[in-house]
Amino acid sequence: MIVSRRTVLQFAAAMAASSTPALAQTSGQRIVSLDYGLSSTLLSLGISPVGISDLADWGRWVVEPVMPDSVVDIGSAFEVNVEILLQLKPDIILTTPYLDEVLPRLKPYGKIVRLEIFTPDSGPVLQSAIAATRKLSVELGREKEAEAFLQRSEAFFDQCRQRLAGKNVPSIALVNFMDARHLRIYSSPGLFHNVLERIGVRNAWTRQSNFWGFETIGIEDLSKIEDQDARLVAFDPVPPDVLPKLAQSPLWRKLPFARPGHLSILPAALMFGMVNEAVRFAGLLTELLEREP
Repeated sequence: MIVSRRTVLQFAAAMAASSTPALAQTSGQRIVSLDYGLSSTLLSLGISPVGISDLADWGRWVVEPVMPDSVVDIGSAFEVNVEILLQLKPDIILTTPYLDEVLPRLKPYGKIVRLEIFTPDSGPVLQSAIAATRKLSVELGREKEAEAFLQRSEAFFDQCRQRLAGKNVPSIALVNFMDARHLRIYSSPGLFHNVLERIGVRNAWTRQSNFWGFETIGIEDLSKIEDQDARLVAFDPVPPDVLPKLAQSPLWRKLPFARPGHLSILPAALMFGMVNEAVRFAGLLTELLEREP
């Protein structure tokens, strides 16, 4: 899908608002992050990490904000390159409960700061992300920057909601295609579902998901969506063989989403993210829905 010039400008403005002018400065501490959402939040607090995990895939899954060239790839979050850690000499290593099994190996290399966003007891992910942003800002002495960032993000969500108000917005089923027969579908209490609620869009998939905000289903399960006018919105990357195979599938052709205009593809947005990733998704979806008659 080609992103329009308006989307590019929209995100440039949103991300500029989310990133403070002090980005080139540091908190006086060398920080390594093992989580994409925490990494992007650091940037929005005006801090560039010295290293992050899985940097090579940042542009594929996170996209915005752009990670500075100075940041070093420390390898996979589960297999951190300790030689690089020794060279970076981090004061702080940011992590989440998802990576608890690797903490014993990391403790000798820096202070561990563990922030909870996706846990069985965390509730709505967007609210957990906001709380984690504030907690991180206290740890780094960036409370003022965090509040400014969160206020601008809330204002952006309000703008998206206002832009869609009064339009005949269909309910939306959000998915990632795994292959031509399986997909992830997003619902409560996940980040994408929270954004849908925040900008006034109905989620067509009403079943509760796991605490990550998704469940894996078969293509046939899409028939359980009751709203026959619902739109299916899939995120890139879509495996290259999926759409050709669906076009030949008798099962797919029986679904309402096979009708023209009922399936759309959005650029990548990270479901395992935090506030920046919620902002990116809100903007992408709002522009898509604004183009509807």
